[in-house]
Formats: sequence, structure tokens, C-alpha cells
Amino acid sequence: MSGTNAASGAAPCRFAHYFVICGIDTETGLEPDELAGENFEQSPLKRTFKSKVLAHYPENVEWNPFDQDAVNMLCMPKGLSFRTQADSREPQFHSFLITREDGSRTYGFVHTFYEEVTSPQICSAMQTLYQMHQAENPSSATPSSSSSSSSSMDSLASSLDEADSPSSSSCRSAACGGYDASRDTLYVSKALCLITPMPFMHACRRFLSQVHRAVTASLPPPLPLESYVHNILYEVPLPPPGRSLKFHGVYEPIVCQRPGPGELPLADFPLGQTFPLLGVENLVQLFNCTLLEMQILLYSQDYQRLMTVAEGITTLLFPFQWQHVYVPILPASLLHFLDAPVPYLMGLQSKEGTDRSKLELPQEANLCFVDIDNHCIELPEDFPQFPNKPELIQELSEVLLRYGISPVGGAPPTSALRELEDDGRNGNLGGEQLAVLELLQGNATLERLQALAKRTGVRVEALRGVGGEGEAQGGRTAVDEEELRNAKLNVQLREVFASRFTMMFADYEAFVIQSAPDLESWLTNREQMHNFDKASFLSDQPEPYLPFLSHFIETQMFATFIDNKIMSQWEEKEPLLRVFDGRIDKARLYNVRAPSLRSSNYQRCTILKESAQAIEQRLLKIDHTAIHPHLLDMKIGQGKYEQGFFPKLQSDVLSVGPTNNNRWSNRTATAQRRKDRHRQQTEHLTLDNDLKEKYMQEARSLGKNLRQPKLSDLSPAVIAQTNWKFVEGLLKECRMKTKRMLVEKMGREAVELGHGEANITGLEENTLIASLCDLLERIWSHGLQVKQVCADTHTRAYTHALNRNKHTCTHTLSLFLSLIRHIQSMGEIKTDVGRARAWIRLSLEKKLLSQHLKRLLSRQALTKKLYKRYAFLRCEEEKEQFLFHLLSLNTVDYFCFTSVFTTIMIPYRAVIIPIKKLSNAMTTSNPWVCVSGELGDSGVRQITKNVLEITFDCQNLGKLTTVQLGHDNSGLLAKWLVDCVMVRNEITGHTYKFPCGRWLGKGVDDGSLERVLIGELASPNADEDCGRGCRTPDMQHSPGQTRRASITSMGGRGYKPTSAQIQEAIGEAVNSICKHFHKPEKERGSLTILLCGEVGLVGALELFFHNGFKSARLFQKTVFVWDFVEKAVAYMESADQMGDMQETAEPLGLTCVSLCHYVSAINSSPRNIGKDGKFQLLVCLGARDRLLIQWLPLLVECPVIQRMYEESALLRDRTTVNDLIAVLQTLHDFPITLEASLVKGIDL
Repeated sequence: MSGTNAASGAAPCRFAHYFVICGIDTETGLEPDELAGENFEQSPLKRTFKSKVLAHYPENVEWNPFDQDAVNMLCMPKGLSFRTQADSREPQFHSFLITREDGSRTYGFVHTFYEEVTSPQICSAMQTLYQMHQAENPSSATPSSSSSSSSSMDSLASSLDEADSPSSSSCRSAACGGYDASRDTLYVSKALCLITPMPFMHACRRFLSQVHRAVTASLPPPLPLESYVHNILYEVPLPPPGRSLKFHGVYEPIVCQRPGPGELPLADFPLGQTFPLLGVENLVQLFNCTLLEMQILLYSQDYQRLMTVAEGITTLLFPFQWQHVYVPILPASLLHFLDAPVPYLMGLQSKEGTDRSKLELPQEANLCFVDIDNHCIELPEDFPQFPNKPELIQELSEVLLRYGISPVGGAPPTSALRELEDDGRNGNLGGEQLAVLELLQGNATLERLQALAKRTGVRVEALRGVGGEGEAQGGRTAVDEEELRNAKLNVQLREVFASRFTMMFADYEAFVIQSAPDLESWLTNREQMHNFDKASFLSDQPEPYLPFLSHFIETQMFATFIDNKIMSQWEEKEPLLRVFDGRIDKARLYNVRAPSLRSSNYQRCTILKESAQAIEQRLLKIDHTAIHPHLLDMKIGQGKYEQGFFPKLQSDVLSVGPTNNNRWSNRTATAQRRKDRHRQQTEHLTLDNDLKEKYMQEARSLGKNLRQPKLSDLSPAVIAQTNWKFVEGLLKECRMKTKRMLVEKMGREAVELGHGEANITGLEENTLIASLCDLLERIWSHGLQVKQVCADTHTRAYTHALNRNKHTCTHTLSLFLSLIRHIQSMGEIKTDVGRARAWIRLSLEKKLLSQHLKRLLSRQALTKKLYKRYAFLRCEEEKEQFLFHLLSLNTVDYFCFTSVFTTIMIPYRAVIIPIKKLSNAMTTSNPWVCVSGELGDSGVRQITKNVLEITFDCQNLGKLTTVQLGHDNSGLLAKWLVDCVMVRNEITGHTYKFPCGRWLGKGVDDGSLERVLIGELASPNADEDCGRGCRTPDMQHSPGQTRRASITSMGGRGYKPTSAQIQEAIGEAVNSICKHFHKPEKERGSLTILLCGEVGLVGALELFFHNGFKSARLFQKTVFVWDFVEKAVAYMESADQMGDMQETAEPLGLTCVSLCHYVSAINSSPRNIGKDGKFQLLVCLGARDRLLIQWLPLLVECPVIQRMYEESALLRDRTTVNDLIAVLQTLHDFPITLEASLVKGIDL
């Protein structure tokens, strides 16, 4: 126990926590590894056998308990590997990490080598297995298929079920017929591992390499190996932040450095290898997928490549952190985790010769597949690009070229370099050859020298004097120089990415909502709180950034970042947040700008040179030197040296650390005591520690559906529990997504109910719909027996289920098949995943999504056939809740199909409904219609006389806004009283009603032969009663007979609004237009509705002009406001001709000219619009050209007003008119654009 305490006393500041040895247990013998997918048709030398942790020192560390199963599994992911003297036995290096449930990470660095098997029992067992294999497979005895050197690959890249590769066949001796214990020497893999709290990869690699070199050297090392292991475990501290440290290996000193408090966190995995493996463009795309939290699967034969790419891509996320499943090396026993319906970043070892198409993955709709060895990636469909992507790629390429690295993935190296890479299986060389390869990759001159040396017969080792282990400038070796170069390249590449986030989120603090009074209340109500004002943040961003940012701010990594920001007001800032905020503060000192001045211009990183210099200074000038290894108090006779064999270390001296004597441990103890005192003082002022930790874990795990897979327990019960967590997580995510979609869509009503913000933009809505599609794909793919695409599974399963029950669900079948036919006919969609998402969007827009899925899942026999037992769709209770949540979306209207597929051809059906109770229900004239929407118009469509219905195809018009209806006034019955026009989108089922209630014909009403009607959305599922609609929000329709009666009623019947009500109506109409322009441009909708709708600006001004207007006269025609305008203009023109206006001020004279010009242009238009239509057009043109407030004084001053208006009319009240002008003045700040349907035929 004392040893354990001593071992763990200063563990947080120790460089390494454990030294581990894994290999074969001679007592248990050969145990096949069933979890690795054993294939007994293979030669025994190629099979996988269980490895064991032979020893680990110390026994345990208090804050990093030793997980024996996990460490063993990751040290030897493919188990034990056997070789003979004829096989290649180059040592290998790889690294791994273990993520604990609290999110903290522990790193492991593994040096694998081959050691001769001395146990007669093991050799005998191997020979027996070989003889049994030979008897069962006689054909395999040929030298070409199963020689004793049956695999030239190491176990870390071996294929378990593929035939031997040609390269390995060529290096075999034909005389080697198989393993013979009397003739062959048997070797088995053994792994040395250092487990550290921080990723000092280069230092650990060099230390382990020197330890192995000490074992294989002809002379024993200067000190027993226990001295070196004890030294790195207990006497080498972590470098202090911003300092460098030198400690001693067996033969050479090793240097490592740690970034300072204001620098990017430590990242020792070389990005100089990651970028060439994939290429800059592919890596930026992978980076983008990681930010959007997609499922990412890395694929390579080389474990170290998997780890290098995974760590490389996650270090580029600063200041954000990956919050989901992170397993860079996925052991064979955990392949079921690929079925996880959650975001993950995993690495899978490929088998040599295995084709990508043979790799069956549970789902691929949202998967980013990264084939590292072939330098390519397969991207998901339909995701936004990272802002300024071309400029970012250009800047990264320039950084790489300065270090002599090609920005193109898989660029062919020269022959000398290629040979070394081929020999070492993708660069995974060991010992001296590794140093040569690293040197050549960074130095074109030495690469050419290496090629020349080979041609002239000079041995590779002779180059060491040039660069390998020889002394460079300042007494530094070439390896040191290479490490310095990698470190400088690493930090410069990372700074480029960090600079992008600093620019994009420079003002994020202004949008953080900090509403909780204390940490406890915030943690308690975390799930219900809005912590970030997303709508305001997006409205402040440059337009090109919005597609990416609207998706990114919905991710868990961004939510956690904001959570950390809020919690920093009560506790110490999280380290990444502290660095990021410091950079933003520094940027503000040099570049003060207002949020409204945001620009999408790309700004390059300005601190590349400064960041590289900081690292260079630390590595060139060592700050600290650790205690040298020294002799320990060991028992005589133990630790005996035997060349080629790793000795059994003396455990008693390695389980106890130094007891007294170094200042480092004293400082650590003092700091720890000070920290404990501070904690005790604050405990009474804060939450109970256990309760606080519970809340913290719950808050930080919010939205995470799965903890990290626990490698140490793979029992069926644990696997079942994990799958159950998947199901629970999917259901919770479904509930949260549908609730948010409803709350955001309900708008102000939801705010009044206490649910959140009042608005949702189309961009946010599209992001939420895309997120729902992703969720449905993950639910549909969870536990799928055979890899099928979502849409294909939908169609086949649904058709199969309904064909068995045709008579009872004919309507359901027809609805479903019509959707499928529409989707399949869309040539714009090329893939099954795209069709699946289109099907989901169309079903949601038609309010049929829940209904279709319910019918689809009603056939349990089919579900059992397609899905495994633990699949989400086979959990009955959860499935019912899932369908209920989707059903709730039917309460609001979505246009998620119409707004996305804007170029497809859509059939529309238009029906004209006259007022049938009057005799003029039919007309002898030839009617026509033109339908307009947010995306365009249909053009004029002629309607067959007396049919009053037309169906036509045209490109998607979007949400419909107006209908132009008219006729040619031919025949005896040319007058036509129309009630409304109905237009239906035959794909989505949306039906729009365009009320009219007016006459079309000469000599009746206002004499109009053409009217512009404003529409409203009717109920999509009630064809027989289209007037009863479900509208969210209510659209405004065109002015109808009801309003007209209240304005121009000859008998005084109808309601006449008061002056106050008229002024209020004008104020509300102007206010609506102002709000329209304060929304993002893409979210504004139709301005025509706000101008010409029932409560629009034109209608409000009509009320103003009709107040006190002498329109109804006995035995005379009804007079319209346009008559007053025409007489006023006629007076101005006659006065101008007589010279009365020559003395008028010049601006006023120009205003008269403009009014006369506009009225003349409207009257001379070829369109047959009536007098009310002409007044509407004049108001719209005046608002667009900012002339309304100039025309009003002219009309007020005109003497005609006295004959046509009563004394009490609002238009004759100077104060009221001045107030109206002041209100209309606010419209001058906005660029009003009119629909083509309003201004068609007007020549100004």
C-alpha cells in the first residue's frame, strides 16, 4: 500500500504514469482470440492469439486507475503475432488513447518488437497446430501458399482472411515448407508501452526505441533497465507550461516542450504527415465534417496513421472539442460500435487486399469515410462548405510548401523515398531506417544523396554522418532538427485554423445569454434555458457564412463551448476558452470594429512567424533538466542481461517512487496543500461537491447519447446496455428536435407560453429539417441486418407491407406511391440518399410523415426480417413515442420541400370560382390567369371558355403570392363576378385561395378587366372545403367586396372606420414594412402582401383618401379616388400651360411633373386595370421611388379637393396630413422592389 501511495503522490505532474509490458503468457499457452474473427483456414502463423499484460509499473495510480483489459487490447489490437527467422521482424510503433467517462484522456505509446520463443510447450503447440492445418488443408502445403514465412506483415497490419500478397510471396524461400520446431526459430511479438497524461509522442517514441535498442545490443546498457524505467516514471516531471525539459534515455538525451498559457495546447502528432496523406483539400473537407459532427470513419492498414489523422484533425478544432464517441483505433472486438446511431470518430484497420466496396457499414447517409492509404475520402451528401474554403486551402498550401511538403494528397515521392516507404509498410519503419526516412521526407538534397548512395553501393548507415544520428549545428542531431521542424509546422498549420475561428466568433460574447443568478440554478435548469441568441448572431454574420454557421451553432461542441463560457463566471475558465478569449481580446486591441461591419473577406493569419519562434526558442534553449538515471537499491542477481530478450524487471523497486529529495515533489506537495485549503474554504460557499459534480456531468453530457465505449467489459449484458443507451438517446433526440421545431415555428405564441425566442428564419428552419433527416436516417439504420439505403428500405418494405393488405389501405397506398413517383421523376436528385431526404421533406410538407412511417412499421414480420433485436424500430414503446413526436409536427405548416428543390417542374391546377347565385356566373369572354410566387411566375395561361379550370406544368414557383386574373371582354356576357381563384400545387398538395369578390368588365364596378389577387394558404388536406385553412402565420389576401362595401357603399350601409382607426391602420402597415426589411434578406417573404394585402399600405391609404370623399351621388356613376387624382393632375397640367406654375419653386414644379408623368404612364398602360387598380399602382410606384410624401402636398393644395371632399375629411386637415407624411418618410430608408405582376406594362 505504501508503494501505491508513493507511486501516486505526485502523479498529476509526472511525465509517465505507467510502464507496461504485453506479450505471451507461457503459463496459459496459445489461446485463440475469438473476438478478432478467427479464421481456422489460415496458417497458424497468421492466426490471432490472445496477448496478456505481463507486467505494469506501478501497480496503480490513484487518479488514473490501470485498466488492464483496455491497455492490453490497444497495445496489441490484433493480439499476438508469430514469425520465423525467414520473416521480416522490424519493430513497429503506434499510439492510442483511452477516453474516460468524464472526457479526460490518457495516451499510450507502444513499441512492438519480436522476441524468440524459448518455451518448448509453445513451440510444440505451434507445430501441432501447423500439422493439423496441413492435414485439413493439403493444398496449402505448397511453398507459394503456406511457407513458414507466411506473412511478411507485422500483426498490426496483417490480414486475417485474405490470401498472401505477392510482395510477401516473393521474399520467401521455396525450401521453407512450414513451421518445423527442429529447423525453424519461432518469434512472437512483445509490446513495451508508456502511458502518459499528455501526448508527448516524439519523446515517448525515442525513449521506447532506446530501451529496445538496449535489449538487442551486443553490450549491456550502462545501467540496469530498471534505472531508466524508474527514472521516467518517478523522476521526470511534466514540463511546466511554456518551458522545455531534457531527460535522459538509455543512450541519448530526449527533449520535449510544453506550450505556454496563451498558446495553442500541446499537439505532438505530426500534421506534416497528416496533410500529405490526404491532401489539403480533402483534409479541409474532413475538418468541415468533424465540425458538423458527422460520423467519421478512418480506414488504414497502419494503426499509427489512424491515430495521427484522428489526433491531427481534432487538434485543429480549437477552441472547440469533439464531444462524441472518439476511438481512433477500434479493436476487432468492438466492431459493433460502428452500428452506433450517434456522431463518432473511429479508426478501423483495413485488411490487405480488402476492397472498399466489400466493407459493409450500417449506414452511410451521414458518414464521412476516409481511406487514408489511398488518399481519398467519401463525403456525405448535402452539407454546407466551410467559409472561405478556397482561400483557406491556398494559405495552408503555402505553409506546407515552405516546408517542402506537397499540398496534394498522395503525391508520389522520389524512388529512394518510395522504396523506404514500401519497405516499411506506409512509413512505419523502425530504428535507424525510420530516422533516415524522416530525414529524407524533410530534405530534398539528402533524398537525392540517398539515391546516389544506393546506386554507388554505399550502405544506408553511411548516411548517418550526414544527418541520421550525427551532430548538426549547435550539437543537435538531425532527429532533433526534424522534431523542431515538425513542431514549427504543426503550430503554424494550427494557427491558420485558429485564426479562422477568431475572426468568425470575434463577437460571440455579445450573444451569450447569462440569465441564471448562480451556478446551481443554471445547472438545474440547463435543459430549458436558451444560452445563445442564435437568430441575432446569424443576422450579424456575412451572407456567405450563414449556411455553415447555421448548422455549426446547433452542434454539441458549440453548445459545450457556450456552456463553458457561462460557467466561467462562477468557476475557473476552461483552458481552451481562456486561450481563445485572450486571443479575441488581443485582436480587439489592434482592430476595433463594430459588429455591423462584418465582412466575408478572408484575413490571413498574422502570427505564424511569432508562434514558430516561441517553440524554437524553447527547444534550442533548455529550461529544465530532469534527474539522470542512477543505480537503484536492487537485489543482486535480478535484472540479468541476455541479448534479444527483455528481462523480467524487479517490481519492488519500480512500485515505489522517491520519498524525499527533489524540489519538484516538494513544490507539488506545497501547491497541492494550498489548493486543498482553497477548496475547503469555498466548499461552504458553493454546492456540495458531489452534488455539483453530478450536475456538472449531467450538464456537460447533455445531448450526448453515448459515453465512451468501456474496453474493459465486453460482456453481452454490457453490450445490450450500450445498445439500450443508443435507443434512449435516439428517442430523447427525437423529442428535443420536434419540440424545438414546433416552438420555433409557432413564433410569438410560443413565446407567450414561455418556450423561447419569437422568430425563426428560413435558414434556421432548413437547418432543423436537415437535422431531422439526419436523425431519421440514423433511426432507420440502427440495427439494420443488411446495408441498405434509407429510401430503398422505405420503398421495398412499405410496398411489401401494403400489397398484403390492398383492400384495407388503398388510399394510403395511393398516397405513398404518388410520393414515390414524384421523387423518382426528379432528375435533379441523383442518389438514393438524396431521394430519401426528398421523400422525408415532401412527406413532412404534406403532413403525412408520421402516417406513412406508422403504416410502414405495422408489419412486424418484415421489421424482424430487416432489423436486429436491439434495433430502435423493434422497441415497441419507443417506436410509438417516436411516431407521436413526428405526428406533432402536423400542427404547423412546413415548406421544406418547396423551398429546397427550386428548379423542379411542378404541376399546378387553377380553378376560377364565380359567385353562382348571380346570373353572371358564366362569361362569354376568354379568361386568362398568371400565377406568381416567391421564385417566379407561370406566364399568362389561357383558360378554355366556360371551363374555368386549367392544369399546367412550370418550374417551382415557391410559395404562391399573387394571381393576375383577366379576360378579353368579348361576347355578349362579358361582365364577370368572381368570388375567388383556387390554385393547388399537385405535388405538395398546398392549396392557395385568392379572394376577389369584384366584377371584371367594362361599365361595372371600377371598369377593370384585370385584377391582381393576393393569396392565402388553405388547408392542404381538405379539397372540398378549401376556405378553412391551417395557416402559420396568416397570409393576407386581396381586398374583397367586404372592404369595398365599407368604403363606397352608396346607401351608407357598412362599417365606416374612425379617423383614429385609419391612422392606426396606416401606422401598422408602415411598421410591417419596416420589420420586413429588418429581417435577413432571404427570410423576408413577399413584400407585395405588405403593400397590397388586406391590411397593407395601399388599403390603409385608400381608407385615408375615402374619409370624407363624396363618392356616392344620386343618379350618377360612382366616383373613385382615381377620379380625384386624374382631375388634380388635369388641373396641374392646365395651370402649367397657362403659366400659373412658372413662379412655383423649382422642387415643387419638378414634383408636379413627376406626378403628371406617373399618372400618364399608368393611364397609357396596355393593361386593362380598373380605377382602384390604378390607384394601387400609383401608391406602389410612389413608395418604391420615394415620391409619396412629395405628391401628398400637391393633392392637398389642389382646388379640386374642395369640390370632391367634405370639410371634415382627413385629407383637408393639415395636421393629419403632416403626420401622414412623417410616417411615410420612414419608408425612404428601405429599397422597395415591386413584383413584376404589379408593374407589368408600365413605361416610366
